[in-house]
Amino acid sequence: MSAQPCVISVAITGSLPTKEQNPAVPITVSEQIESTHEAFEAGAALVHIHVRDDQGRPSSDPERFQRVQEGVRKHCPGMIIQFSTGGRGRQLQERGAMLWLRPDMASLATGSVNFPSSVYENPPDFVEALAREIAAHGAKPEVEIFDVAMLYNAVELVKAGLLARPPHVQFVLGLKNALPARRELLEFMIKELTALLPGATWTAAGMGRHQLTVNHWALELGGHCRTGLEDNIRFDQSRLAASNAELVRRVAHVAAEHGRKVATPAQARALLSLPPSN
Repeated sequence: MSAQPCVISVAITGSLPTKEQNPAVPITVSEQIESTHEAFEAGAALVHIHVRDDQGRPSSDPERFQRVQEGVRKHCPGMIIQFSTGGRGRQLQERGAMLWLRPDMASLATGSVNFPSSVYENPPDFVEALAREIAAHGAKPEVEIFDVAMLYNAVELVKAGLLARPPHVQFVLGLKNALPARRELLEFMIKELTALLPGATWTAAGMGRHQLTVNHWALELGGHCRTGLEDNIRFDQSRLAASNAELVRRVAHVAAEHGRKVATPAQARALLSLPPSN
């Protein structure tokens, strides 16, 4: 059992859940700021941000990212702000349009993968260009691992100097057509990460009904946890999650059961090799 504090990441919105699926999903800028603040108060130290347009569709609008970032910085002191570079088109100018805002972190998928009803395209030249763009704006990538090959791609990016050491990765489990939610698979990838990228940190995210199970595995294996309405609109089999904060509180409770403290924003920054907040 690890005594290291657990960094709780909250993915507040995503690009898929709708108000019809769960009215709690925050869509507008004000809803996103309020939901993030509630999750922060519940113990989340990192927020993963997508934005939507007025019709609720995934958006690349830098102005919306800026407004959410300003609100989070005002109401959630020290919280790590991570922008998603996924879910919006295939061009660098779409996926990285808001990086000039200099978030603390940005997601970086290091390969292509089948999603339940689409292909998430990330060809090698695009991945390299996006990695350079993230670094140019002073953000740290969170390498999103949807397939085992993406872990080895990340190793090559580190060797090429496109990812700084120590990298941070997120293993995404339970998404149809991608990595299944199998503990043996997670343990294998952690072993490979440790061998190939010593000092790297990791988070595990479980999709849909696998969210809580993967939270348990991550806590037991010494990693960090992601939760939020982006990944799982249901709290359990009988009802919808009432808020992102409710899901964060659940992880905090499980962490205590495993003897893990919840990392403060300052601790989270140190654990993920990020500079202190201003």
